[in-house]
Amino acid sequence: MFRCGIAYPRCKWILPLLLLCAIIFDIIALAGKGWVETESGREYASLWERCHVNSNTCTSLMDYAWAKATAALLIIGILILILCFILSFVGLCSPRISLLRVIGLLLFVAVVLQVCALIIYPVRYTSDVALNLENYLFSWSYGFGWGSTILMFGCGFFFCCLPNYEDELLGNVKTKYFYTSS
Repeated sequence: MFRCGIAYPRCKWILPLLLLCAIIFDIIALAGKGWVETESGREYASLWERCHVNSNTCTSLMDYAWAKATAALLIIGILILILCFILSFVGLCSPRISLLRVIGLLLFVAVVLQVCALIIYPVRYTSDVALNLENYLFSWSYGFGWGSTILMFGCGFFFCCLPNYEDELLGNVKTKYFYTSS
């Protein structure tokens, strides 16, 4: 006998796990050294500083207003994300489903902040800091920032849709099966 169903009470804990992954990705993006690097490998930059490999010198990017704004937007975004992670446990453990849409909206606010930061950084870096004629590649830490943003957008969408399935979440209806054999 083959039965395939969706058990909402078990699957609802995937969203806080995805939020935890987004937090980890944001921490990697904030702490990582590989936001930008040249094709030749002579320089690389993080969110905080720019380093030259040949001379082993690093200069701070926090002298630029756009770098401070980028860092502030990412830090505010991760703080909202941590708040949503904590609220997700409260919202999924208690029968108050109205909290789930608030979490979704907060996640969308964090997504907007992080998208702004992830767009400001490459535009301003290449126009203000990148003065030589080499090509710059945006690397793995920058990619983790985008990965976190995409995860937050998806979780925000699902947190906004979960209240539509309140009965399934609370276990008030039977499991729906796609296929039953007679």
